[in-house]
Amino acid sequence: MKTKILSFIILLFAAFSASAADNSKWKHDIYVAQDGSGDYKTIAEALEGIRAYMEYQVTVHIAPGTYKEKLVIPSWLRNVTFEGTDAASTIITFDHHANIDKMGTFRTYTVRVDGDDLTFRNLTIENNAPQLGQAVALHTEGDRLVFDNCRFLGNQDTIFTGGKNTRLYFNHCYIEGTTDFIFGPATAYFKDCDIFSKRDSYITAASTPQEVRFGYIFDNCKLRAADGVTKVYLGRPWRPYAHTVFINCDMGSHIRPEGWHNWNNTDNEATARYGEYGSRGEGASQTARVGWAMKVSDAEAAACRNISEIFAVTTGWNPLEKINN
Repeated sequence: MKTKILSFIILLFAAFSASAADNSKWKHDIYVAQDGSGDYKTIAEALEGIRAYMEYQVTVHIAPGTYKEKLVIPSWLRNVTFEGTDAASTIITFDHHANIDKMGTFRTYTVRVDGDDLTFRNLTIENNAPQLGQAVALHTEGDRLVFDNCRFLGNQDTIFTGGKNTRLYFNHCYIEGTTDFIFGPATAYFKDCDIFSKRDSYITAASTPQEVRFGYIFDNCKLRAADGVTKVYLGRPWRPYAHTVFINCDMGSHIRPEGWHNWNNTDNEATARYGEYGSRGEGASQTARVGWAMKVSDAEAAACRNISEIFAVTTGWNPLEKINN
């Protein structure tokens, strides 16, 4: 009996030791540096060094440099922070655009984020393709994503917020582009961001689903434009029921007096949920705004700043509806 117990203890200890040895290779801090001084030279290599479906936190520290990489952050990665030294010196860039080999919009990304519970801090994500069509810098499909003190550089379609019911938070970010450079169905909150228009065109093109209460909310953002840019719309609905609200934003003189566009479809005027509250600056006058824009009340403006309310899950799922029909 004692021999059996001893054998069991030895086996248990061996299993524990093997597990500990296996876990030891998974680090909580990973360093990327192009000069070879870190754990990896590229961000793509670093992704392979992160354990799938983990519950603990990992920080990928990215040294200054220009990383020409086309990246997919896979769905099996979570609880990871990608952190540069500062956004101006830590740059992820690529140059695909929609007209390369009939690539289309949604394959042009520089960084595609499929994982959940990820944070990006002090980074630039850029698509530096020439102005020859859609060219996405950031493409998101994951949920509960945070972008803190980041820069997003591009032209048409700079940020695609994909994924219905996914939730994104942009804090102190710089976002530039030409046409529809923030677009998609996700719920996204932009806090204290700098929104820079490079051409007379449209800032947003939301496609918020009808049953989703919140689409894009810009809170205390600054809307600026390049020299010579004088005719920019706040948004146009990529799909019916698009939701976009600007709260306490500083709007430059480049914002068109009518504010919003119907994408040449008057049916959109009955469904689009567009409005603003507390706008200031040369482009903030409400007197000539389109008549179909929402009149945002004090209560609605407060709701648009209530983070827990904005990011509440809005729909359920019953798979039996598919089975039984």
